[in-house]
Amino acid sequence: MSLAIVILVVCFLVLLLMDVPVAYSIGMATLLTMLVTVDFTPAASTTAQRIATGLDSFTLLAIPFFILAGNLMGRGGIARRLIAFARAMVGALPGGLAFVNIIACMLFGAISGSAIAAAAAIGSVMHPKMVENGYAPNFSTAVNVSSATTGLIIPPSNVLIVYSLASGGVSVAALFVAGYLPGLLLGGMLMAVAAIVAHRKGFGKDERVPVREVLKRFVDALPSLTLIVVVIGGIVAGIFTATEAAAIAVLYALLLVLLYREVNPRELPGILLNSVVTTAVVMLLIGTSLALSWVLSFENIPQDAANALISLSNNKIVILLIINVLLLVVGTFMDMTPAILIFTPIFLPIVVTLGIDPLHFGILMVFNLCIGLCTPPVGTVLFAGAGISRVPVTDVVRPLLPLYAAMLLGLLLVTFIPEITLVVPRLFGL
Repeated sequence: MSLAIVILVVCFLVLLLMDVPVAYSIGMATLLTMLVTVDFTPAASTTAQRIATGLDSFTLLAIPFFILAGNLMGRGGIARRLIAFARAMVGALPGGLAFVNIIACMLFGAISGSAIAAAAAIGSVMHPKMVENGYAPNFSTAVNVSSATTGLIIPPSNVLIVYSLASGGVSVAALFVAGYLPGLLLGGMLMAVAAIVAHRKGFGKDERVPVREVLKRFVDALPSLTLIVVVIGGIVAGIFTATEAAAIAVLYALLLVLLYREVNPRELPGILLNSVVTTAVVMLLIGTSLALSWVLSFENIPQDAANALISLSNNKIVILLIINVLLLVVGTFMDMTPAILIFTPIFLPIVVTLGIDPLHFGILMVFNLCIGLCTPPVGTVLFAGAGISRVPVTDVVRPLLPLYAAMLLGLLLVTFIPEITLVVPRLFGL
């Protein structure tokens, strides 16, 4: 291992342990690593240049638009309507309120593209209802946290756009379509675990809703659900690109906000400001991660990693298991966006040489890193969900264990049955 890589890893880990924000840790580690081979001025200018050129991408324009659309929908009464519709559909089943939480997170996450937004919007409404009906507060939080991650797999998803950039051109449309079955699989497995736990613990269920009320709630939620059809349908049909679809999503979300009349026009500047701040954080993460990725390539790390892994085994199953374990470890201490940008250039060439479709690997990677969002010590969705329900994180981990098991089983299925990922894109000719 070269001195530069030792400095990179040590600096990054030390900065993280000092509680320096991830983006700054990545940027500073990148700069210090470059100082091993070049003087300060060219090192600093090259790092800045790589950050700027990395962000100079038309595809990345989709991210601020999707962030704004998600913020508009989070404040526009959409979560409440999706929850009402889900309660009408499955609330009366045993463990029904847990089902409602999972389905509502899947729908809202798919619309907003944010796991934290889904955990906040759905958890703030569903947690009091579930506790009121006899659910344990820590189990309610665990269900909300694990199901919030489904929105990162079910499109539209910002992290799939990031993977498209990191992979060097995997189709965003194909990634979006490929995420449906794995996302639904994850949601279904979480519902199965929730049903078993609810049955064993004797948790309560919701009242049965008349058919007329079900139809009424469906009509009320239909404008929100239509966004998914408009965005994904337009991309698949070739009417617009992912970036143009994101802009259309903003316009559609703004129309819904005006239609539902739950946001005062005076609140719009605040929503815009919040979206700008979130975009700045995400873009800084992307820029510094791309600079670090360039340094890794400069030091031939992808080639060295490929040679090391293939020297261990040339068996596809063994290599995929090793990569999955490594990503599970990475996900416990690194946010998903930098993890995708840093590790895609390392692992993608390896799996491609083994005949694995980059589209399949992208969904596998996102699915894997979703587990890390629910895992201490850095799981952002775990801490967000626990904060919303005011339950200590230590109390949430135990009821999360069977949900972790379901997520890991889903990961294995997606890993070793590529048709789960690839069948829908093939149907659409992508």
